[in-house]
Amino acid sequence: MKALVIAETPLAARALCAGARTMADEVVLVAPGVEPTVGVADKAVHIDVPAGSAIDDAYATVNAIADAEAPSVALVEPTRRCKVLAGRLAAHAGTAAVTDVIEFADGLATTMYFGGVGQRKSRPTGGLAVYTVGAGVFDESAATGTDVVEEAAFEAPERALRVTGEKDLPASDVDLPAADVVVAGGRGFAEEADLGLMRDLAAKIGGECGCSRPLAEGVDWMPKEAYIGVSGVMLAPKVYVGIGVSGQMQHMVGVNRAGTMFAVNKDKNAPIFKQCDYGIVGDLKTVLPALCAAL
Repeated sequence: MKALVIAETPLAARALCAGARTMADEVVLVAPGVEPTVGVADKAVHIDVPAGSAIDDAYATVNAIADAEAPSVALVEPTRRCKVLAGRLAAHAGTAAVTDVIEFADGLATTMYFGGVGQRKSRPTGGLAVYTVGAGVFDESAATGTDVVEEAAFEAPERALRVTGEKDLPASDVDLPAADVVVAGGRGFAEEADLGLMRDLAAKIGGECGCSRPLAEGVDWMPKEAYIGVSGVMLAPKVYVGIGVSGQMQHMVGVNRAGTMFAVNKDKNAPIFKQCDYGIVGDLKTVLPALCAAL
């Protein structure tokens, strides 16, 4: 049995290849438009996407690789571009992609639906099972493989996307999926300067800073990579600390698999207190300095 892994980032490549190794005898990593991670699969296939072309259009090449390798399962990193490749691959194989898998057990994939309100277990019926899998499902440290890298020529589709321009985004060093401890801020932060209090706490406990949607897409105080939630990143850290986070489902679905959850909110009726293991009712401007002083 053979497994195909499609990933853009090294962390996801390692984790998904480790998971694929439990499902198949041979693992092939496909790296579309990025340098392949080596030592995690039996071989890596690099697709050199030409300047002016979109990685999304690498689907024709990905489909050709899948035809040649004939895998029974494909694990895909849930980035925007890889989701396109997953959907195209599933359509090519005459099946449907199972998205946002949070667990594999007994041949079934557990996924969330209705924005995380419910869970369901699925098993693809086609010859190729295509899954998008988020962080925390597999242990990346278990990945093994070779340094073999093959090149696959980019095959432009008949109706290719036209890149009309490019804009460099501000550099971000946020890597929430790799963090064991995540400290997230929400609407309780009234001023951007107050985020320094959250960053001080994160530094004390060795955590990475994230946020709910308003801070990343409303006021642009934090990078998009820091946004946790149903349309952001889905995490499973060992520890989650929500500060000024109300606890709405749209955000909490991104961290509801955390090992231990803490919350700080001045509203004693905030929904987050019904989901956390430990909570402090108080103003973050008072609570956070006190916590830092005590640590």
